[in-house]
Amino acid sequence: MPAPLPPPGESDPSGHRRIAIVVALALAAGCAWGVLRLSQLGFAPSEWKPSTWVDGQAGKEVNQALGTLPGRTWTARASSALRYRLLGDLGEQVREGCPGWLFYRDGLRPAPGFSGAFEERLKLMRHWARQWQKTGIRLLVVTVPDKSRVEAAQLCGLRVAAPLPGRLDAWQGVLAGAGLSFVDLRPALDAVPQAFYRTDVHMTQEGAEAAAGSAAREALAILGGKGPQQFTSSRAPNAEPRMGDLIVLAGLEHVPRGWRPEIEQFVPEHIEPVRSGGLLDEGPSAQVLLLGDSNGLRSEFAERLGRRLGREVWNLSQDGGSFSAAMLAALGRLDAMPPSLKLVVWQFSELSLSLPLTRAEQLALDAIR
Repeated sequence: MPAPLPPPGESDPSGHRRIAIVVALALAAGCAWGVLRLSQLGFAPSEWKPSTWVDGQAGKEVNQALGTLPGRTWTARASSALRYRLLGDLGEQVREGCPGWLFYRDGLRPAPGFSGAFEERLKLMRHWARQWQKTGIRLLVVTVPDKSRVEAAQLCGLRVAAPLPGRLDAWQGVLAGAGLSFVDLRPALDAVPQAFYRTDVHMTQEGAEAAAGSAAREALAILGGKGPQQFTSSRAPNAEPRMGDLIVLAGLEHVPRGWRPEIEQFVPEHIEPVRSGGLLDEGPSAQVLLLGDSNGLRSEFAERLGRRLGREVWNLSQDGGSFSAAMLAALGRLDAMPPSLKLVVWQFSELSLSLPLTRAEQLALDAIR
């Protein structure tokens, strides 16, 4: 005999039980996944502070640890394309000035959590300068002005918020007061028709050449003159499309033309030292070390600097290195630096002076207190 049907208005309790079990298992699986990913977060105990949650850094780390859901990439890309096409909006990190000219938000206004970071970096700078001074190796600071400063004519109404406009002068004033060698790149970059790429935060080839020339003039005075190393250069026969990092940052790298700002064209150039011996012959010992951020890896900046100096440049620049990554990596191997080394060129972008301290910078500060 079949089981009696429940009275009208009452549902089968066994069906509710099955649904509840499925939901409970899904929640348990999600919870276990979250606990596993968070256990791999690697936060130092000193970073569990209210300030890291207030400035959003802790939330960003947690979000990255939890990962992305299936399909999120596609929906995010479609959303970015529609937002740009319909509203002209490039997301939280990118702004458009004059048509086609993109700017990084952190170059226009201070990032959350920036308060006090500039003063703390001054302490780090003084400490690191003393460390290089003890080795007898000279330090030359090369701060790349922000794109919003050099290409101000392309802002078309975008405003640069305080205290960013005065930050570079304040920084270089402290360097001068401390008796450190530095290069003000503004005159050289202002003289270039287009010193920065339209859709990228980095210098163009012409901008990098001007910056290298300006840095080399100061470096040659320290080194005592140009070295004997010769360089050769070659250019591609045709221009190629160049995907700007600000288009990538806006999530528009893989969307069709018309749904993103027009990408730029450039002619690739290759610069390399002329070798006089065989392939296995060692080159001259390094005299110049470049500790840069991504600008040290773009537009052949290091090679252009080496060509101006008549010396190969030992380039330890890092993508995303910002103010300190390359410097901290080099200081970590200070005892292993070659005795031939005479000069360290420390290069970073102006905007990194106004970013919140990184975890590594905070640890470095804790170590010197």
